[in-house]
Amino acid sequence: MSDKRALVLASASPARLGLLRQAGMDPKVIVSGVDEDALSAPTPAELALVLAEAKAHAVAGLPEAAGALVVGCDSVLELDGRALGKPSDAEEAVVRWKSMRGRSGVLRTGHCVVDTASGLRVSETASTTVRFGTPDDEEIAAYVASGEPLYVAGAFTLDGRSAPFVEGVDGDPGNVIGLSLPLLRRLLAGLGVRITDLWA
Repeated sequence: MSDKRALVLASASPARLGLLRQAGMDPKVIVSGVDEDALSAPTPAELALVLAEAKAHAVAGLPEAAGALVVGCDSVLELDGRALGKPSDAEEAVVRWKSMRGRSGVLRTGHCVVDTASGLRVSETASTTVRFGTPDDEEIAAYVASGEPLYVAGAFTLDGRSAPFVEGVDGDPGNVIGLSLPLLRRLLAGLGVRITDLWA
């Protein structure tokens, strides 16, 4: 068994931290502070990757991340070819939900892992199709009033109050929550690290 490596999550997302902990890891959290609005890319899938890489690299350059494996992720919902991140306000969240209901979108999550010991990095975007249900206007208003959709990409999440409004997903549900553990395992393997070696 290899020496235990330190793992750093370059994200403020409690959902991502929860996924890693449920899978046996206990990463240190260092928020990147990257200005997401300042970055762009030609497609939603590329945008998710650009954002993930920016977060991972910002944190990998910090002294407190020295020697660690740094994981950066960012998610956007692709609908009608557009990338939808967190809604800017409640009004936008309502409009967003009215446009999504009864339809399908693709949740794109960029993943980037930087090995600060070697300087190597690997990155890839995972995609999961999400089939939205048909909440009525009152249900949408109540959901938006809860405040939850203002803090999540696409204005919804599978692990919260909007779960009843999602009919199903085609692909990795963890990716929709914020991080694909199977993809993370493959990315770590590309750096010569077994995910089991990161178990707490």
